Amino acid sequence: MRIAIIGCGAAGAFCGAVLREMLPSADITLFEAHTKPLAKVAVTGGGRCNLTNSFAGIRSLAEAYPRGEKLMKRALKVFSQEDTCRWFERHGVQLVLQEDHCWFPASQDAMEIVRTLLRALDGAVIRTGCRVRKILPPGDVVLENGARESFDAVVVTTGGAPLHPTLLEGLDLPWEAPVPSLFTFLIEGPLRSLAGTVAQASVSLQGTPYRAEGPLLVTDWGVSGPAVLKLSSYAARFLAESGYRADLVVNWLQANEQQVRALLAERIAAQPRKLLSSVHPDGLTARLWTFLLERSGVPAELRCESVGKNVLNRLTDRLIHDVYPIAGKSPFKEEFVTCGGVSLSAVHPATLACKKYPGLYFAGEILDIDAITGGFNLQAAWTTAYLVASAITNP
Repeated sequence: MRIAIIGCGAAGAFCGAVLREMLPSADITLFEAHTKPLAKVAVTGGGRCNLTNSFAGIRSLAEAYPRGEKLMKRALKVFSQEDTCRWFERHGVQLVLQEDHCWFPASQDAMEIVRTLLRALDGAVIRTGCRVRKILPPGDVVLENGARESFDAVVVTTGGAPLHPTLLEGLDLPWEAPVPSLFTFLIEGPLRSLAGTVAQASVSLQGTPYRAEGPLLVTDWGVSGPAVLKLSSYAARFLAESGYRADLVVNWLQANEQQVRALLAERIAAQPRKLLSSVHPDGLTARLWTFLLERSGVPAELRCESVGKNVLNRLTDRLIHDVYPIAGKSPFKEEFVTCGGVSLSAVHPATLACKKYPGLYFAGEILDIDAITGGFNLQAAWTTAYLVASAITNP
């Protein structure tokens, strides 16, 4: 059996590795347009490779997968995060679980994952610098140089945008327009003077249901950190349609109005002779608190005994509803994930085989599945790749 895998990233390499185990007699060729396979895996997680997540902090799968939650719920029953850990441990990778529920190789080296996958692909052919220009069902692929090759099964694992413009051209497939996900926000103005400040916060987009919480990092271009990255994932399509202009609302204490007012009143009453600038709430740095006082029009040198109801109300409102206009995505084009791709309505959910073209399969980010940060996107790659390999092995 001849199998073509288009793309040698996480999904493509894992699909090939599993096929080598399940179907060792198969003739497997991986086509990779770039000069190195698994280039994205080598830099993911800051070069440490956040393999997967324990899912312990996830109440609903939709929290992790804004798109593709129903398919992933079914697919994870076939190949779960525990299966991922077992597979890599069986191939010699020692793993460690962090407090934030993220699994990493104990070596903290993404290249260990790259080398492990390449070893598992031994016997398959990896053709780097070889771009597939077009797919012609039932099993032909056309290369950039015009050469045409035939296969019994073709698996597309090219990731998100940018996709070769002609790869799926001529195929009648429903498609969700790709837009960036997991990116930071450009915020203009004085907030950037707090670059380096970190706070546990809740963030939302004003007038929308999109919300997230977690560490918020102020940078010299705006805001970043897990809270912002999650929010960008949940609101990826909304932000794209809005031209990346919206109002970011920050709740600096992750608490409601009544809770914040009571907390402030208690602190102020307990230290009447102190300057207001010195009684910042837990979780806020003195620098951030002073900034918020100024932003609220409250003198930092005001003594707590002089704080009246009006000042208390202004500070409460600032802490729970601090609004900053988003002026765009960060200038660094650091988006690692794409929202959109081949519609899930185009594939059989149990096998990820194309409904319209037998022998054609999709795995990984080419599908309209994407997740928040924390190892969930790589888990989607491993899981969907495993489904495809199983389907090809047991048609």
